[in-house]
Amino acid sequence: MEAFNGLIDPFMECIQEIRPHPGQKETAGRIRKLLEGSELIAQEKEHIQDPYSFRCIPQVHGATKDAIRYVSQVLLTEINSVTDNPTIFPDQDRIISGGNFHGQPLALAFDFLANALAELGNISERRVAQLIMGLRGLPEFLVANPGVNSGFMIPQYAAASMVSQNKMYCYAASSDSIVSSNGQEDHVSMGANAATKLFKVLNNLGHIYAIELMNAAQGIDFRRPMKTSPTLENFLSEYRKEVSFVKDDVVMYKEIHKTVAFLSRMSFDFVD
Repeated sequence: MEAFNGLIDPFMECIQEIRPHPGQKETAGRIRKLLEGSELIAQEKEHIQDPYSFRCIPQVHGATKDAIRYVSQVLLTEINSVTDNPTIFPDQDRIISGGNFHGQPLALAFDFLANALAELGNISERRVAQLIMGLRGLPEFLVANPGVNSGFMIPQYAAASMVSQNKMYCYAASSDSIVSSNGQEDHVSMGANAATKLFKVLNNLGHIYAIELMNAAQGIDFRRPMKTSPTLENFLSEYRKEVSFVKDDVVMYKEIHKTVAFLSRMSFDFVD
């Protein structure tokens, strides 16, 4: 947002109160807190609205937060449940062959979470693309000499590729079933397949977010000497100790990997 010279208006509390989904309100509140004291966000803007990928962050990111909360409750119930078969009830002197082993609750939840996380990557890649298009005073491909250097063109390619791959992984494994055990096991959840493709979506998302941070930090540096908020200035200062401003073309995958590692170590508890 700050690199793109975005507007704070869509994050105002009054907007969230008239459509009060918990995740939406939480996301907007965190963004407002992160940007407190920013010179960039406070400056007068020539434009009156931003593209959806910036303006609709509370709605899109918020919906994913709500989905994560739902899946967390399903997992909490599951991990505290008995799924043995047969199941023994000594107080009732009963041994019952039931169906608590069936993975449908988890399979549906994993598919739902894969879709929700893939959307975070989808909207992130669109913000990355907006930052390299030479809009709002930023140079094309986020380099001073774009004709000589390809700059941040290739990381956007990589983000787009992973977003496309995530769409493939969003096929609902739980909508499938296949018969086994001579027809005795005639409906199965495919929950393990849902889980393994969810892991791939999550791994891709970490790399897509790393690419967005690389682009955002580069864009902020082109806005200097204006500053973002004290919180984000501190964050960017730590990031720049590990990943430098890109002046001329470098091998980008190394910078992406360093950024993934950086994000995995960072704590955002200060915005809670």
